[in-house]
Amino acid sequence: MRIAMVSEHASPLAVLGGVDAGGQNVHVAELSGALADRGHQVTVYTRRDDASQPVRVPLRPGVEVVHVDAGPARAVPKDELFPFMGTFASVLAAEWFVDRPDVVHAHFWMSGHAALDAVVQVQARTGGVRIPVAQTFHALGVVKRRHQGAADTSPAEREWIEPAVGRSVDQVVATCSDEAFELKALGVPLHQISVVPCGVDASLFRPVGDGVPVEERSRPARILTVSRLVRRKGVGTTIAALAALVQAGRDVELVVVGGAGVAGADLPDDPEYQRLDALARSLGVRDHVTFRGQLGQHDMPAVYRSADVVVCAPWYEPFGIVPLEAMACGRAVVASRVGGLIDTVVEDATGLHVPPRDETAVAAAVAGLLDDADRRERYGRAGRARAERRYTWQEVAAASERVYERLVAGTGAVTAPTTAPVTRTTGTRTGRTARPARSTESTAR
Repeated sequence: MRIAMVSEHASPLAVLGGVDAGGQNVHVAELSGALADRGHQVTVYTRRDDASQPVRVPLRPGVEVVHVDAGPARAVPKDELFPFMGTFASVLAAEWFVDRPDVVHAHFWMSGHAALDAVVQVQARTGGVRIPVAQTFHALGVVKRRHQGAADTSPAEREWIEPAVGRSVDQVVATCSDEAFELKALGVPLHQISVVPCGVDASLFRPVGDGVPVEERSRPARILTVSRLVRRKGVGTTIAALAALVQAGRDVELVVVGGAGVAGADLPDDPEYQRLDALARSLGVRDHVTFRGQLGQHDMPAVYRSADVVVCAPWYEPFGIVPLEAMACGRAVVASRVGGLIDTVVEDATGLHVPPRDETAVAAAVAGLLDDADRRERYGRAGRARAERRYTWQEVAAASERVYERLVAGTGAVTAPTTAPVTRTTGTRTGRTARPARSTESTAR
């Protein structure tokens, strides 16, 4: 198949860890590569944010990145990109009129909006069959508003365009079961939802073994958090938990990876770093915290392996690749009980769940794991096994391929919905609703 990936702000070529560079970049890059390994030809369309970028860049055999001229050729926050989506769509339509893909997979709501616009333009010009569109949101505006309130910087148009995209595409590829509930509430029919998770490179991220490097640490115990430095990622919660551990007499360090600049070069100018730095100082633990800035993917496994516990404490998380990377490296995980972390981290098997924004719960969970090396090792072994069994990019690509094949064949629906009631306890609401049907792509097998 010829597959068009549309990822308007998250380039697979981007350095990770910045405000708008994270899991989506990894997802698009790794999924595209794994699909190419299965014999498909993948073209990734992303917005040009640097005038020096060539129009076309080979990412790897079978995958090409196309830089689309839409708006200024410089970095623009993703929440300010919507006015350029009409131009983005026109470029896609011109490309697809000449070289029609078999299927389009859009990533994020603006990409879906532009992809649908382009598909309509192509169909109008050719009078042919509509190119099928799959959509992965990576984050939903309704969830973002629920948790961030007035701090949400999404454009106003997102409130109505995002649900319309979900209802208009041929299939929504949700990354976790919690997202499927949210999509149903937005009016997306259950038979148009497949659940295909994000993945992890289990050959790169692997446990300690002969010849496997482990980064040295400066204190007897280390906890690690890997995150973009934005407030909702909960790094402040982890710093407050660290303070409780230190006050209890533990000699423990916290390493924070992520933020502006490679290896922390521009961290002093990052407003969220400044806030976190001030928080650590006010709590008396600044000398226990190391901010590393952005690190390359190939630098990360040794860092993960150096930690006793990896903490992922976001307020909400659409999926979250970090727990998978930690599990693949054989590390125990403490994770907020939100979004995709509910699916990936198995309570008292690969890690522990805690309520979001609860530093006391994080501190207690970490303390219990630091005191029990056998339990940490048991969680680590189980996490590695789970990552290998369910979350490799090869598995994710195969599941995505099955979605594409149905769309190309015109069958569309994955399975019929069920009506079995299920209690929902995630997020800030509790109620009873119908469980979305698990597709054959679901990770709950």
